[in-house]
Amino acid sequence: MKAIILARVSDKKQDSNEAQINRVSDYVKNKQFSPIETHEIEESSTHGDRLKFQAIIEEVKQSKEPVAIVVDTIDRLQRSFKESVVLDDLRKLGKIELHFYREGLVIHKDSNSADMLRWDMGVMFARSYVLQLSDNVKRKQNQMLADGEYPTKPPYGYKRVPIAKDKTEIVVDEYPSRIIKQVYEWYATKTMSMKTIREKLVKEHDIKWGNGRIDKVLKDDFYYGVMTWNKKAYPHKYAPIITKDLFDRVQAIKAGFHRKPVKFAGKPFIYRGLLHCAHCGCAITPEEQKGHAYYHCTQYHGKHGAKWLTEANITEQVGDVFKRLQLPPDELQKVLAVLKENHNGKVEFREMQYKKLIQERDVYTKRLERMYPDLLDGRITTSEYDKFQKEYRDDLAKVDTDLAMLQDAEDNYYMTATYLVELAQRAYDIFVSSKAEERRQLMTLVLSNLRVEDKFVRYDVINPYNTILKYADRQAWLPG
Repeated sequence: MKAIILARVSDKKQDSNEAQINRVSDYVKNKQFSPIETHEIEESSTHGDRLKFQAIIEEVKQSKEPVAIVVDTIDRLQRSFKESVVLDDLRKLGKIELHFYREGLVIHKDSNSADMLRWDMGVMFARSYVLQLSDNVKRKQNQMLADGEYPTKPPYGYKRVPIAKDKTEIVVDEYPSRIIKQVYEWYATKTMSMKTIREKLVKEHDIKWGNGRIDKVLKDDFYYGVMTWNKKAYPHKYAPIITKDLFDRVQAIKAGFHRKPVKFAGKPFIYRGLLHCAHCGCAITPEEQKGHAYYHCTQYHGKHGAKWLTEANITEQVGDVFKRLQLPPDELQKVLAVLKENHNGKVEFREMQYKKLIQERDVYTKRLERMYPDLLDGRITTSEYDKFQKEYRDDLAKVDTDLAMLQDAEDNYYMTATYLVELAQRAYDIFVSSKAEERRQLMTLVLSNLRVEDKFVRYDVINPYNTILKYADRQAWLPG
C-alpha cells in the first residue's frame, strides 16, 4: 500500500514537522508501505482553505491503489469535523486508511464502531482545545482593549518595540508620524486634492501611495486616540499623532466631497470651477475662441444678458487683490515686530500650559498605579476598579489630546505667520509666477465665494488677509 506521511505545525511552540516525521518513520517501515511520500504542512487546521491538505486529498482520489495517510496524532490531521466527511467517504470506498501513531488507531474500510467512536472523540477533543484557545485569545484581547492596548499590528505612524522578554509596546514612529500629520494638514487646507498629496509625498518623501491608501489614513481614528476593534471603538493609551479637531475637520471636508466630481476634458483653464454667477448662481464656464480663453455664465435658469470675461481680465482683477496684500516696507517691519512680541508671550504661555498638563498626567498615572494594589488587598471591588480605571484612562486620553493640540497650535502659529509674512512681502509676484494649480491654491487660501457680477469679479477675503486689505484701502495705516 502506498503511504503518505503528513506532518503539520501551525504554531512555533508545537513540535516541528521534522520531529513528527522522525516519530512515525519506523512505524511506516515496519508496515512496509511503499512508495512513501512525505508532506510537511505549515497551515492552520481551522482557518482558511487548507490548500495543501486539499492537494493531498486530490492525490488520494486520483490514486489507483489504496493510500495510507500516517500522522503523529489525530489533531495533526484535523481539528474539526468538516474534514471527517471527505475522509470518511474515501474510507468507505476503500481508497484511504488513516493511521494515528500515538493513539495506536487505524481507521479503514472495515473499522468497527468502537474505532470510529475513538476517531470522533479524538476530533471532538481537538476541536474543544481549539475552542478553548479561541476563548482565551478573546478574553486576552478584551482585557487588552479595556486597558487601552491594541491587540495587533498598529497602523503606519506607530511601531512595536520590545520592552521585556516576550513583551512589546506600541510607540509613535517619529518619521512616519510626521508624514501622517502632514497628510492631514495638507488635506485640511482644502486646497489639495488626492492627486496633489500623492505628488507631494513622492517629491518630499519618496513615498508612493494610491488614493485608497491616503483615504484609509484620513479615516483612521487611531491617530487621534481611538482604536476600532470588531466595529467597536475604544480609547487607546498611546500618544496621538493628530488632534481630534484636525481629524473632524478632515472628515467634514471629505463629507463635502461625496458628490461625484466633475471631469473636465480639453484645455486646463485656470479658473474653471472657481467662479459662479452673482445674478443666478450658475457656474461660470470657460471656452476657447481664436486661441483666447473666455468665461461666461451658463444662464441655465434663464438668459439675463450675462457678460463675457477673458481669462486675462480675471487674472488682472484677482491679481489686484494680491498687489494690495503687499505691505509697505515700514508697515512690514511693524508687523514683524508685533509677531516677535507675540512670540515671546506665546512661549511663556505654552510653557505654563505644558507644565500644567504634564502635572495632570502624572496625577492620573499615579492613581492608576495605586488602584491595582487596592484591588488585590480588597480595599476596592472589581466593579469599582473597572469604573475608576475607565475614568482615569479617559482623563489620560484627554490630557494626551490637549498636549497634541498644544503642539498643533505651536505648528499652526508658525505656519500662519510664515504664510502671512511671505505673502505680505511678495504676494503679487508669487501669484503671477505660479503655475495654474498653485495659483488656484493661493486663491483658495486667501479668497472665498468668488462670483462674477456684470464684468467684475467679486469675492470675500479670508482672515487674516481681510485685515491687510482693509488697511491697504485706507490712506493711512492705523495702530493694530
